[in-house]
Amino acid sequence: MNPQHRYIKVEKPGAPDVMQLVDGACPSPGTNEVLIRVVAAGVNRPDVLQRMGVYPPPPGASPVLGLEVAGTVIAIGSAVNEWRVGDAVCALTPGGGYAEHCVAPAAHCLPVPAGLSMLEAAALPETAFTVWGNLFRRGRLAAGETVLIHGGTSGIGTTAIQFAKAFGAQVFATASGAVKCAACLALGADAAIDYADQDFVAETQRLTEGRGVDVVLDIVGGDYTARNLAALGMDGRLILVGFQRGTAATIDLTAIMRRRIVVTGSMLRPQTHDEKAALAGDLREEIWPLIERGSIRPPIAATFPLAQVADAHRLMESNRQIGKIVLTV
Repeated sequence: MNPQHRYIKVEKPGAPDVMQLVDGACPSPGTNEVLIRVVAAGVNRPDVLQRMGVYPPPPGASPVLGLEVAGTVIAIGSAVNEWRVGDAVCALTPGGGYAEHCVAPAAHCLPVPAGLSMLEAAALPETAFTVWGNLFRRGRLAAGETVLIHGGTSGIGTTAIQFAKAFGAQVFATASGAVKCAACLALGADAAIDYADQDFVAETQRLTEGRGVDVVLDIVGGDYTARNLAALGMDGRLILVGFQRGTAATIDLTAIMRRRIVVTGSMLRPQTHDEKAALAGDLREEIWPLIERGSIRPPIAATFPLAQVADAHRLMESNRQIGKIVLTV
């Protein structure tokens, strides 16, 4: 195998143009890892934050951007038994995805679902792990319950709408503008709320006949937090997975106490190896069969060659996309 490969290097934190395609040594898999020849890599909001210097990789992780890939296994560590050279996989990576070759823990890999392209498979891991871990594990969303999903056309949003509907929930999603609201409905949302000219709290209360929703999945944070609490009903769960409007919020604690609201959330990247492996196992058992039956499919907003990664990040920052942005390698 050629020891050289190309990858995206961030010379210093900053605007999209700080990312450059460079040559370097090919990584090698550790004992419990696989080396993947990357066909496609997903672009996610944490990549943008890392590039800007506000979301550093955890200790020991690759400094190269990219948290999800799809491709072919070309080498395996000495303790790896579940994968073979030649297997088509998609993987949640600790970093290093914006590259021709990427190392990933074997336990964080999943087979490319039957019927999906490598491009589509590359759009799955980051959002699927995040949504499953938060909406179902932490949020305990159950059939017959109601959920409000913010950012319905984001990668998280499009995934969450489909997962929630597949498991029998009633889904309300927020988005901006008629086109994005229509996209939410097309994905299966029961109602789409245009946050640009509608009050999502009032609409949620109207849609639930004043009861409030059971779960809110929020990628926004900041001043949305108090309004999310107002949209929840008794024993509601507020799940925080993003902070596009800031990490600080002022809330009325009595609102939580009166309605017995649980406020929780998580970041995916800092979780332990075993926690991520458990999520991968859940996804393979619960979600992969639904994907292979055609019930769930990741919408791809745009693809860019690896060398045009700056354009991919500009699109991500514009918030114009519906679905996932993917780099082709």
